[in-house]
Amino acid sequence: MKFDILTIFPGMFAGPFAESIIKRAVDAGLASVHAHDLRAWATDKHKITDDYPYGGGPGMVMKVEPLARAIQSLRENNPGAPVALLTPQGKLMSQAIARDLVGYPGLILVCGRYEGVDERVRQHYCDMEISIGDFVLTGGEIPAMAVVDAVLRLIPGALGGEESTTEESHSAGLLEYPQYTRPAEFEGHSAPEVLLSGHRAKIEEWRRRESIIRTAQRRPDMIEKGGLEGEDLKLALDVIRKAREGK
Repeated sequence: MKFDILTIFPGMFAGPFAESIIKRAVDAGLASVHAHDLRAWATDKHKITDDYPYGGGPGMVMKVEPLARAIQSLRENNPGAPVALLTPQGKLMSQAIARDLVGYPGLILVCGRYEGVDERVRQHYCDMEISIGDFVLTGGEIPAMAVVDAVLRLIPGALGGEESTTEESHSAGLLEYPQYTRPAEFEGHSAPEVLLSGHRAKIEEWRRRESIIRTAQRRPDMIEKGGLEGEDLKLALDVIRKAREGK
């Protein structure tokens, strides 16, 4: 899968993409990640990529011409890849979106800056808009890193067969169950006996129950979106009720 990132600060990506799973996947030929300097598509002497907003107001707006030229160029070299604008106004990034994006041959990420991009970029050159949360950052670079990480790790083989993505938080609409490793006891705090029992069915039952309880306690909105039924739903609603009653 080919990731193209359009930014005015390509150097920001050197460190994060030179370590861990992303580096392993790139080295294995499973993915390629390229950070492109938007200024390469600016045609004026000073390589200007922003200007004052029409109508006045604070800050600067990223110009349509270099962005349009850059996106068109990247599309030609990354056919079939959707173009996503990183913006606080976008759809909130989720595991479901990551699973959808990994189905494409590539992904083009446009990093906004300043007061945003010229609206014509949003309207005519981008296929989607993505946000990583209801807060504002100085630019789209850090969100782009998060999106690449979330999508790339879902590429078959990217985790090297050492880890599974099927039981992670959000993968099944629930937060992941608590995890423990050796030692079994530390400073008077013990790992749950069921995890040491070797009884696979009981361990899976415990993990399922703990996932439901943790999700109901920490993210009741996920429970309310649906998906649970029967005894699982009864357990979740009971946890939510007790939390609201302060019990």
